[in-house]
Amino acid sequence: MQRYDLLVKGGRLVVPYHGEVHADLGIAAGRITAVAEDIPARQAAEVLDARGKAVLPGAVDAHFHIGIYRDMGLDAYEETRSSLVGGATTVLSYFRTGQHYLEKTGPYKEIFPEVLDAVAGRSFADYGFHLAPMTVEQVEEIPALVAEHGVTSFKYYMFYKGFDLAANSRDARAFTMGDEYDLGHLFLIMEKIAEVQTAHPGKRLSLSLHCEQSELMRVFIDRVQRSGKPQNLRAYSEGRPPLTEQVAIAEAAALAAHTGVDINFLHLSSAEALDKATASRTPGSRLETTLHHLCLDHDDLDARGGLGAKVNPPIRTRAHNEALWAGVADGRVDWVASDHACCMEEHKGDELWPARPGFGGTALLYPVLFSEGHLRRGIPLTRIAEAASANPARAYNLWGRKGSLAVGFDADLTVVDPAAAREVTAEMLLSGQDHCPFEGVRLTGWPVATVVGGRVAFRDGEVLGEPGGSYLRRI
Repeated sequence: MQRYDLLVKGGRLVVPYHGEVHADLGIAAGRITAVAEDIPARQAAEVLDARGKAVLPGAVDAHFHIGIYRDMGLDAYEETRSSLVGGATTVLSYFRTGQHYLEKTGPYKEIFPEVLDAVAGRSFADYGFHLAPMTVEQVEEIPALVAEHGVTSFKYYMFYKGFDLAANSRDARAFTMGDEYDLGHLFLIMEKIAEVQTAHPGKRLSLSLHCEQSELMRVFIDRVQRSGKPQNLRAYSEGRPPLTEQVAIAEAAALAAHTGVDINFLHLSSAEALDKATASRTPGSRLETTLHHLCLDHDDLDARGGLGAKVNPPIRTRAHNEALWAGVADGRVDWVASDHACCMEEHKGDELWPARPGFGGTALLYPVLFSEGHLRRGIPLTRIAEAASANPARAYNLWGRKGSLAVGFDADLTVVDPAAAREVTAEMLLSGQDHCPFEGVRLTGWPVATVVGGRVAFRDGEVLGEPGGSYLRRI
């Protein structure tokens, strides 16, 4: 008789690219080892009752920021704890040198081991990193980062190009602590990734892009600041309008087409950005949007007051929300992420331009997609699982381990109660952050259990045990 460490029994399994099936999951040694109509409970050391509930593959939150504003170890602990609430079992965090994070620059051969040491043993979810080459020296380190650390995704921030918005200066070097950070630097990164790609034909090496055009932003921000209008979240959107996304996407797409590198258009915030990225896409490009760009409206937030929802790119309007939901539904948007960046209310303040951008949201990944995507807009759960889990797993070389409920995959999953309706509060998200832009929003469809590597790590609103997440080499 086959024995299992954990049996997930009686649930409706949501299998990406296939459909839904009522079946049991048998788990042993951290992997899914059986999918069957009826596995006797006596064959398992532990049984997780999933009757009347949906079982989805653990979300791969592919846009995360561990330690951007706080100690990396503390952030890893508290914010991946929050991930379990939303059914996310893997996080892929961005890291760069310069201001914030570790507040320094230098070669990644020295800095990245420090990052890994800070996070080791502190993450409740499995984790990996996307790295941003901010200097020419770091560009040359890309082959070693791929070979030695299994890093297969990198990043370029187009809005840092030539203008430090935080300091209202044309010199971005004080912020990036780097070299000339322009389109030439972007081209060098793309060339190097394309070169290294040839040595790894079975893996997808990619460059993720924050697409906002800085020279245009300088003009629009100056106009908004001189306008006499309230300096609120609406003003922030007007200072960084969709046109800046469109132009940056076009610039990046032209360079990517020339170099042949695979690119990921991150956190698309507007209908115009989605249209431009869709028109510019090649077989190697992928599109991402976020929970807040799908759901939040700057006028609603301004009516509540405060700057907690300041983020880059800015929150837009309901019309942009719906355009992005349509992209999720029809597959133009490949995945949805949280862009989680724990930022305390004290760092938002009451002045728009100095306020730090970003906020947490990982705890809402499946609740928002289930409630707003599936229940409200009729997006099939299979498509929800693809957008939250399977597609980012495939894009970032985790497929085969993450992203599905198939035999042989890691036993990462979440059990969602489709009838559970709750109003969002900051406290219920189990994050270190003391506020939440989604506060007061009522969502239906919450995880009641989250399993990481075959172990129940979250159940009925509580985290169980200590962090057990592992670093993910992706090559």
